[in-house]
Amino acid sequence: MVAVTFPDGASRQFEPGVTGFDIARSISPSLAKRTVAMALDGQLVDIKKPVERDARIEFVSREDPRALELIRHDAAHVLAEAVQELFPGTQVTIGPVIENGFYYDFHRAEPFTLEDLPAIEKKMREIIARDAPIVREEWDRDHAKTWFIAKGETFKGELIDSIKSDEPLSVYKQGHWLDLCRGPHLPSVGKVGTAFKLMKVAGAYWRGDSTKPMLSRIYGTAWATQEELDAYLHRLEEAERRDHRRLGREMDLFHFQEEGPGAIFWHAKGWTLFQSLVSYMRRKQKAAGYTEVNTPQVLDRALWETSGHWQTYRENMFVTKTEDERIFALKPMNCPGHVQIFKNGLKSYRDLPVKIAEFGIVHRYEPSGALHGMMRVRAFTQDDAHIFCSEDQIMDEALKINDLILTIYRDFGFDDVVVKLSTRPEKRVGSDEAWDKAEAALWRVLEELAKRGLKTSVQPGEGAFYGPKLEYTLRDAIGREWQCGTTQVDFNLPVRFGAFYIGPDSEKKTPVMIHRAMFGSLERFTGILIEHFAGHLPLWLSPVQIVVCTITQEADDYAYEVAAAARKLGLNVDIDSRNEKITYKVREHSLAKIPVLLVAGKKEAAERTISIRRLGSQAQTQMGIDEALATLAAEATPPDVRG
Repeated sequence: MVAVTFPDGASRQFEPGVTGFDIARSISPSLAKRTVAMALDGQLVDIKKPVERDARIEFVSREDPRALELIRHDAAHVLAEAVQELFPGTQVTIGPVIENGFYYDFHRAEPFTLEDLPAIEKKMREIIARDAPIVREEWDRDHAKTWFIAKGETFKGELIDSIKSDEPLSVYKQGHWLDLCRGPHLPSVGKVGTAFKLMKVAGAYWRGDSTKPMLSRIYGTAWATQEELDAYLHRLEEAERRDHRRLGREMDLFHFQEEGPGAIFWHAKGWTLFQSLVSYMRRKQKAAGYTEVNTPQVLDRALWETSGHWQTYRENMFVTKTEDERIFALKPMNCPGHVQIFKNGLKSYRDLPVKIAEFGIVHRYEPSGALHGMMRVRAFTQDDAHIFCSEDQIMDEALKINDLILTIYRDFGFDDVVVKLSTRPEKRVGSDEAWDKAEAALWRVLEELAKRGLKTSVQPGEGAFYGPKLEYTLRDAIGREWQCGTTQVDFNLPVRFGAFYIGPDSEKKTPVMIHRAMFGSLERFTGILIEHFAGHLPLWLSPVQIVVCTITQEADDYAYEVAAAARKLGLNVDIDSRNEKITYKVREHSLAKIPVLLVAGKKEAAERTISIRRLGSQAQTQMGIDEALATLAAEATPPDVRG
């Protein structure tokens, strides 16, 4: 007999080989009916999987968030079946679940187009309505390969060769159609539901190798309910409306071009915004005790070998060889340079912690297909800092970083933040003992943050190659998550570079190095801000805060007087005295997302007043010029200065 333990702690005995479905039915027919999978000792598996040993079991309904991955996985299979019904001779390759949906790659002579998607969607709905049972079978490897190749599925034959010989080879059938798959799956096709939509088509090389055949990829999204699908599609519409690349053009902030892939051409207004972020962070860091430095862009290969970057990060680095045969790399990170500054001059334990900050420009090679506006670039600026401290200072310094990061995010309107602990990756430097100490330190910090009410989670294997890290993920106005700030505890780089300080016993001690970023990439954070605010930046951040617009040429002199007074108060002001209708001017400056328009006509000039028009509002407020400018100057004061 096998003992099955339920979430409430109750336990029952069953014959070995009993399925999850049988167990659910023995409790209640309605439970069996609504269950689509089970968690066996925490692992999601088919509801009809035999239970052969004592185990903890939890039944998963379709409404359970864990079932969403199964819905999407099965939707990919339904997509593949629909394609092969509609387009005979098409080969199926792989169809994984991805964030918010799924895709499937197909091989056919003519790639799919957007015009094909409605017919495929219709066929998918027909297949789902049939509600065929989904059945798992284990096949002999040779039989499976022979069967698929006989059906013309050469890609499946290649996949079979790549599966480990000691791994069971499973096939899932839905009606007359089947696919090679590890599973798990829903009990029947009908459980997929109809809350899905095919989104786009793209090309993709087989196994990501440009020397192999080009496949035709169809992307889709699937959700448990129509309401969730509708909400997701609305978020996509909002994301399109807020796209920083489009807004960047409309606001005249920056552009991209092929001659500088993954790099930003900043326009005057964009650079003003960028420098506002730098100035803000510079003030925050100075108040927190950081010293700002600057390190070289290009450094000899030997330094990167010592740091471990050459061995573990080489594929992401831009490298060059000079005529004297020396090999250099553009820095992908600022850390090695900061260690050199720490080492320059003798340090005592009384000097700790030493806090070194830099707005360091770094270069990292990203594949062309991965580049995405400001969100994924090859050249960017980090608000990078490194704290050199003793082991017993780690907790205190990490908590100070946390408080600083959260204060900064609140100033920009981000209150929903999750802190995630990323532990040691497979590819890393340093001893297990050093990693144990670093991870233990960050676990203590994470536990303290959880006690303070912060949302926390763990990401196994996602740490940097030199140390574990806390990642700060913020949620924007339309619910998207962005990983920005980090705190990384590093016992390795100081050892590799021979950094030390003199301890209270007059002996050399190796410092701990805490890597810290708050915006992360300033370019990416700028893109996040543009999309978060949909271009409607707060007055203190806007590169052009005010445009003084004239209604008549008789108000030109007054408009220039108003602009001069505003500039004396530190406001960024432009004047629009063109001989155009005021409605045209308002429309043009609204498109450019100017926060405030001050409208001046003959009447305003005579009365020394101004009409204030805010972005996104049809209303106008009439105020005396001194009062209006004082109000706007107070609003334009950065939050950290305002207090």
